Amino acid sequence: MAQKIKTIIKLQIPAGQATPAPPVGPALAPHGLNIMEFCQKFNELTKTQAGWQIPVEITVYENKAYELKLKQPPASELLKKAAGIEKGSGLPDKTKVGKVTREQLNKIAEQKMADLNTDSLEAAMKIIEGTARNMGIEIEK
Repeated sequence: MAQKIKTIIKLQIPAGQATPAPPVGPALAPHGLNIMEFCQKFNELTKTQAGWQIPVEITVYENKAYELKLKQPPASELLKKAAGIEKGSGLPDKTKVGKVTREQLNKIAEQKMADLNTDSLEAAMKIIEGTARNMGIEIEK
């Protein structure tokens, strides 16, 4: 028999750096989860991705068991790293802050495919391209 889901918690935690401090502790404590065990499991799974914010979906069951589902870093983070910039533009229409190549765009789209609601690489590239434009990042033709 399938377990009953109590709740789903979504967090973004720096890879390999989960601690019982906020946001992790306060999000998990009300559901009776073992916070230290969660932190150890998350850190073990993400230690190779140091430097990234990792979105994680935690499905909590009524018997206090839980499942972790790690996602890829946000597209904006991947784009910032590819363009070599600290942050996106406040005025993306007027102020351009960086450039990425079609090849970099393609790599990011491939990496994010599992998290996007499409099976087409072409559509995934368009989604990432839209994010880039909204951040003031130009795409080199």
